[in-house]
Formats: sequence, C-alpha cells, structure tokens
Amino acid sequence: MIEPPAPAPPGCPQPKSAPGGPAGPARLPVRPGTGRFLVLAGVFVCAACGLVYELELVALASYLMGDSVTQASVVLSVMVFAMGIGSLAAKRLRPLAAAGFGAVEAILALVGGCSAMALYAVFAWTGDWGGMWANGPRCLLVAFSLATGLLIGAEVPLLMELIQRIRRQDAGGAVADLSAADYVGALVGGLAFPFLLLPFLGQLTGALLTGAVNAVVGAALVLGLFRRDLTRRARCLLLLGNALVLTLLATAAVLVDDFERAARQAVYGGDVRVALRTGVQEVVLTGGTHGRPLALFLDGRLRVSERDELRFHEALVHPAMSGPHARVLILGGGDGLAAREVLRHPGVDRVDVVELDAEVVRLARTDPALSALNQHAFGDPRVHVTTEDAFHRLRGVTPAGYDVVVSDLPDPRITASTKLYSQEFYGLARRALAPGGRLVVHAGPVAAGPRVHWTVEATLRAAGFRTAPYGTGGRRPVAAAGPDRTPADRSWAPRDWRFVLAARTEPRLRLDPDGPRPSVLTQASLAAGERAARGTRIAGLPASTLVHPRY
Repeated sequence: MIEPPAPAPPGCPQPKSAPGGPAGPARLPVRPGTGRFLVLAGVFVCAACGLVYELELVALASYLMGDSVTQASVVLSVMVFAMGIGSLAAKRLRPLAAAGFGAVEAILALVGGCSAMALYAVFAWTGDWGGMWANGPRCLLVAFSLATGLLIGAEVPLLMELIQRIRRQDAGGAVADLSAADYVGALVGGLAFPFLLLPFLGQLTGALLTGAVNAVVGAALVLGLFRRDLTRRARCLLLLGNALVLTLLATAAVLVDDFERAARQAVYGGDVRVALRTGVQEVVLTGGTHGRPLALFLDGRLRVSERDELRFHEALVHPAMSGPHARVLILGGGDGLAAREVLRHPGVDRVDVVELDAEVVRLARTDPALSALNQHAFGDPRVHVTTEDAFHRLRGVTPAGYDVVVSDLPDPRITASTKLYSQEFYGLARRALAPGGRLVVHAGPVAAGPRVHWTVEATLRAAGFRTAPYGTGGRRPVAAAGPDRTPADRSWAPRDWRFVLAARTEPRLRLDPDGPRPSVLTQASLAAGERAARGTRIAGLPASTLVHPRY
C-alpha cells in the first residue's frame, strides 16, 4: 500500500500541484456539506436534461424519417461515442472547472434546446427526396447527436473536480455519489419526456423548456456556489452568455406556434385544416373544402387520399367478401373507409372495427369531409368501434367468431406495425376465423419492393394459411407531398398497392357475384393484379416473427 506523502515541516514551502492537477479547496459561500448537496442536485438536473435531449432527437427523427430502430441506434451510438470523446477533452479544463462547467452548460442548453426546431426546419424546407439536400436531415441528426454527446460527456470530469474541491474524498466514493445523482436524474428525465413534456408541451416547446432549465441550473451552480473562483471578467462573460441563451430560447418559445404552422404548411401544403397530436400519433387533415381533395396523414405518412382511396379500399375489401360475411372484423380502418365498403354488401350483420387512436375515429365521425367520404359508416348500428391495440384485441376474441378479417393497417416497414405483420399475429387471426373464413392483408406499396410483399405472404403461409397475392394497377398519386417525401409533381411515379387474401383452404380470388358492383375494381382488373403480383414472386423468404422481424 502506498502511503501519502507527509506534510512539510512548518516554515518550509508546501509542494505545488503538478500543472493541470487539482486546484486548492473552493471558497464557498455555504458549508461544505451544503455545497456537496447543491452540486449533486445540479448533477441530477443536468442528467435529466441530457436524457430529454437524447429522447427528443430519437422521437423526432423517428417521426420525420421513419424506422425508429435505425434512428434510435444512430442517435444512441453516436451520442455515447461522443460522450467518451467529451470526457477526454474535458481533462484540459480541470484547472478551470467552474468556468468550464458554466460554459459547457450554456452551450448544451442552446444546442439541446434548439435541436428539435433545427431538425424540423431542415426537414420541412429542404425535404429528403433527392438533390443536394437528400441527406440533410440525417446529417443534421448525426451532428446534433455528436455535439450533444460531446457536451454531456464533458460534464462528469468537471463536476468530479468541483465536488472534490469542496471536500476531498476517495475517488470511488466521489464516483459513487456522482453516478447515483446522474442515474436518478436520467430516470426522472426519461419518465418526464413521454408523460409530461411530450403530451403537454409537444416536442419543440418541451426541448426549449429543457434547455432553459439546463441553462438556469448550470449558471446558478457556478455563479452562486463557485463565484469566488472566477475572475470578475469570467463572471460577467458567463452571466451575459447565459442571458443570451435564455433570451434566444424564450424568443423561440414565443414564436414556436408560428414556426410550427409555417413548417407544417411547407410539409403538407397550404390547405392544412386539422392538425393535432394524440396520445398515439400526429393526425393531419388537408383539403376537403372548396374543391380541394381530402388527404389524411398519420405521423406524417399519407394514409388516405380522396383521389385514389376508392381504388385501395375496393381492392382491400371486396375480394374477401366473396363468401360468408355476416360477421366482419376490421383491424385498423379508423377512417371508416373499409367499413363503408363492407357495409355495401348485403347480409352483413355486424362489423367490429378495432382502431388504436380514438381521435382518428372521432374525426371519421365528426369531420364533414371525412364523414362524407366514408358515407357516415360509423353511424350504422351494425358497426361497433373499439379503441384498442389490434394484437391485444385478437388475443381476446372468441375463436371462430368472424367470417372475414380485414387487416387495414399501416405499412409493415414501420417499426410500430411490424408485430401486426408477424406469424404470431396471423396465428391469432386464423383462430378468430370461422371455417371457410377469409383474411385479407394490406401488404405494402409496390414502391417498397417485392420483398416486403412476399415476406407478408411467407409469414401468412407459416401461420397455416393458403394465400392468393394480388395488387391494384394504375395508381398515380396527385395528392400533396407529405413527410413520406413523395413530391406532388412526381405524378408519373407508379404507387400501386399489394394485398394477400388468405384462408385455411386455397382461396378463390374473385368478386362476390351476389354483391355490389365496385366502382373501380373489376374481375378482369383483379385477375390482372394477381398475375402482376405473381410475376414478382421471391421464393424461400423466411417468415417474420415477434423476435425476428424481417421487414
């Protein structure tokens, strides 16, 4: 065991610290115990703010660019890497720990607080569908993750230096104290983001408020507790810097509503009529008045376009209705359009609609344009709507309770939807079908490539179904561009849909001879869609499961 050096005899000069080594004890305006508590409280708040910045980037990137697994992986990996670099870089600031920590917190408050607005602005006004700005939002996401990680990583060495200057203790004890405050703060920040900031303030205002809290706490800790360690010039600079940061954040908070409206118009076009964030997603309705076609966007993805929704919903519903169809279950379909097509068939006794977002159902009932488009389907007494997760609903249905199950769910490539295209999910759907029942699945757009469609088909077969894949033809989108980043002027781009009809026995792909005559779909176009789909077959694809998604 190495003994510490003995103190020098009285009258002899004391040994000096090595260059860059720890400074002398801090001159505090409070007792050392109170000072340690205040530093640990600052660690707690700064850790909470840091995790909010991290979650904010993940949430906004997932909304703007899709595929939450990829976006979360990019943000987390880059940020953790940058934290390591920031910790190493902060070693040079240890002799000036108080001033360095104050500067780091001011910059972090500005960078983290404004990151959401900057990312949304680049996405809204540059897009990401091609040209010189093709990777603009992605590059900015990496840049903010890197900058935020560097600054968060610089906090710990500086805080370690400050707390040791209050009362020196063994390194293990100091690390334990700092880590405890840091981890508890991260817990509070992680819970505050989804349960308080996001639902009550939204992504932009929540980030700005977090930046303001970060700036105030960082400045208060340094200027209130360690002000005697700073020169007069350093105190003035730190005070002016934090005042400037708070002014910028406050100005952005005042203008955030105008900014959001302008950005929304840049993304969706100038005729946004309804825009709201529910507990599930962002819902936007455009058009539907003065001759403008209605469009419904869910989390930035175009779900309904009045110009071509009839082609989609007729192809989705009518082939599955050829056969017994007294009891029908619609998974998704909160817009009421699939229910509209089901109700056109005689002999329907009951239609159960399972929609996750109650606000979408409310709009389908009450919005004049959307309710007119679905022909007030939810007002029919045969229709019963349940606000519930489709997977959970299927686990509780009566076996053999339905003649037809219609899966009108989002694209399987969206991470949140992947479980609704899994072998386990289709196994539950198979159990819900009566003998002779049919299941029809929306299997993604043609633009996604044939692999997605045939993975859905392989998964249905793995669940015990026989399948009949098919598609629509000739869709040409002319709806306004949305955050799926398909510009409106690309009207030449084919955007057909793919479907799979499934049953326990080999399903017959045909229209019900005793049913209504569809407006667009014909037996000939249905057969052509089947031939076109089979021509893209990819054999040997594995099934997608809950623990091994393949989309």
